[in-house]
Amino acid sequence: MVDIASRVWNHKWKIDPIVRSLIDTDFYKLLMCQSIFHNKPDTQVTFSLINRSKHIPLAELVDEGELREQLDHVRSLSLSRGESTWLRGNTFYGKRQMFRSDFMEWFEGLRLPPYHLERKGDQYELTFEGKWHEVMLWEIPALAILMELRGRAVLGKMGKFELQVLYARAMTRVWEKIEALREVPDLSIADFGTRRRHSYLWQDWCVQAMQSGLGEAFTGTSNCKIAMTRELEAIGTNAHELPMVYAALAENDEALFNAPYDVLSDWHDEHEGNLRIILPDTYGSAGFLDNAPDWLAGWTGIRIDSGDPATMAQVAIDWWRARGEDPTTKRVIFSDGLDVEKIKELHLQFAGKVNVSFGWGTLLTNDFRRLVPGDQLAPFSLVCKAVSANGKPTVKLSDNPNKAMGPPDEIERYKRVFDLGVQVADEVVV
Repeated sequence: MVDIASRVWNHKWKIDPIVRSLIDTDFYKLLMCQSIFHNKPDTQVTFSLINRSKHIPLAELVDEGELREQLDHVRSLSLSRGESTWLRGNTFYGKRQMFRSDFMEWFEGLRLPPYHLERKGDQYELTFEGKWHEVMLWEIPALAILMELRGRAVLGKMGKFELQVLYARAMTRVWEKIEALREVPDLSIADFGTRRRHSYLWQDWCVQAMQSGLGEAFTGTSNCKIAMTRELEAIGTNAHELPMVYAALAENDEALFNAPYDVLSDWHDEHEGNLRIILPDTYGSAGFLDNAPDWLAGWTGIRIDSGDPATMAQVAIDWWRARGEDPTTKRVIFSDGLDVEKIKELHLQFAGKVNVSFGWGTLLTNDFRRLVPGDQLAPFSLVCKAVSANGKPTVKLSDNPNKAMGPPDEIERYKRVFDLGVQVADEVVV
């Protein structure tokens, strides 16, 4: 097992690049990429970095030269033969050849497109423009790089013994969480922590700890590179990016209203009925479910990523019952800002009513809260989102208005089209 503290102390980035592979990314990005490659190959999209934690002055903490070095390194990466073989030949969710030959031939020749980086005050403007299926693959590397460089700026001021103690304390914290989760019967939990992790080495350590401490209750990781290395299941389906871009491409209000369902229709065809997890909250979960076509009720489950998780889970259960489905045969995946106490609470509340799963993210792979003076390693809310498609702005409403994004006039239009009522704002921590 890697001695992370010594590796940090003896740091040379060419030995430890922040992103070391094109598959050092979340599995859902590759699944979505293939769908976009087949269904929207000519769509031009712009992605942009958005720091929702404005009190973190990234441009003052992160050296621009180091940031460019790391971004340029990602542009030098291509699939290795072993990575290509793993993607082509592995079984994912019980299906062999999840990734088709035409997509894999394209992916094997891919180098990520150029980026635009500019300092604006105490923040960075980082954008990626180009074909959707190419620029979308910048999202996870960009986030991982910014998060880790911010951490390295703090760690670089620490002595060798300080680093040893810091990581010992952080490891103890993770293990205590694992011990607490052992008490949860029939737990099903996966690592979703790539995008805002402390570092690759730390995420890999956390995954190994989960493997050792939780056994079969630990179902896998969203990180493809770690899944391949540790012989784990790669976990993931789709994200808000799909309905956001489809909605931006809509020519009128009627097409806009139908866009979230068009996404899932294309998804169903692309994956031949597999990976049938609904993410309903892009434009409000309640309205999405109320107006959903009947064929969606037959899908496997729902992922809850904003709003009050218990309320949203009950909405899903009630919806299945109203559509003549048995909720006990369905799956609810909780994935928004989870930590141990919330996981235990939700499991206790919904076990037996529905199949409960958890995608544990930032507070698994980046919980260094209160471990250094000034809390300088506390995680913060950084996202990289599609902000326009074919020149038209994208919008996200969410079940939490504090996660909404888009031009104010377009947000109001979307609220009208999707009949979004009063929402309760929750603090966005990660």
